[in-house]
Amino acid sequence: MKNFKNILFIADAEMQCRPAFERAMLLAENNQANLTVATIVDELPGYYPQLINGELSKQIKDEHLKQIENLVASVSHSKKVRVITKLLVGKPFLAIIHEVLTQKIELVIKTVDKETFMSRLFGSSDMSLLRECPCPVWLLKSSVHEPYKKLMVAIDFDPMSTEPVDEQLNRQILNMSLSLALSEFSELHIVHVWSAYGESGLRTGFAKQPKKDVDAYVNEIRVKHETYFKQLVSSVIDEVGKEVSDYIKPQVHLIKGNARDKIPEFAKKEEVDLILMGTLARTGVSGLFMGNTSETILSQIDCSILAVKPEGFVSPVA
Repeated sequence: MKNFKNILFIADAEMQCRPAFERAMLLAENNQANLTVATIVDELPGYYPQLINGELSKQIKDEHLKQIENLVASVSHSKKVRVITKLLVGKPFLAIIHEVLTQKIELVIKTVDKETFMSRLFGSSDMSLLRECPCPVWLLKSSVHEPYKKLMVAIDFDPMSTEPVDEQLNRQILNMSLSLALSEFSELHIVHVWSAYGESGLRTGFAKQPKKDVDAYVNEIRVKHETYFKQLVSSVIDEVGKEVSDYIKPQVHLIKGNARDKIPEFAKKEEVDLILMGTLARTGVSGLFMGNTSETILSQIDCSILAVKPEGFVSPVA
């Protein structure tokens, strides 16, 4: 299963993130990982007089460092966890990605303010982080204190033309979901949404075909999705071992429809606390965008998310 050895936690400016920090600390302990706790400040505008700018900048930075050191001191942790406090300076998503690249960070954990969460995520610094950060990004709702009761992992693939990067990414997030389900003592729901291309037109459009023929075609597509889905999940479960699988008892859901609608609908119906999903762009522009489906789903959900890119993803941030 996936273990993180170098985790970065971003504390918000108001330091209203203790529950999220405690979760990050527990994850670091379970993974015996290094944990960097950082806060971010903007550079002061260059038009400030140099002397004032320097003094004020130092005061601001010292105060932020003191706040995160107090946050760390307020939470007891295992001596096995190496905790580093750090101040990052600059535009938030750029400062975070620079830290990820230079320090080989494997997971970023960050809280999201209520007023900017998901429904207003597009165009925000958090969406830029999701699009361009090379490592997994875990955005937590700061209001959530308790361990997660339900985790959901969304698996995306086309059984007619499965690309190696698709399978690798799906295995990556499945492994991650099993590790988190163990860590959080959570229910795990593995979801794949499928559809038969052109079904609507074959049933009612200009290309309308006999019902029995369309039913046979749709059933054939369903069987292909179901077969590949079961093989993929079984293969990953075999890797982690029967004991882990029997303990977690993951629930597998094959849902017919459009992923953009069905995934948010399932998450809301089941009151999912965290969604794990891959964000694989197929735009042809390396590193710049997540897939359109991923972005549409993110705009509709109201729970914490863990977004993962495939190994080898190259961030456009230098």
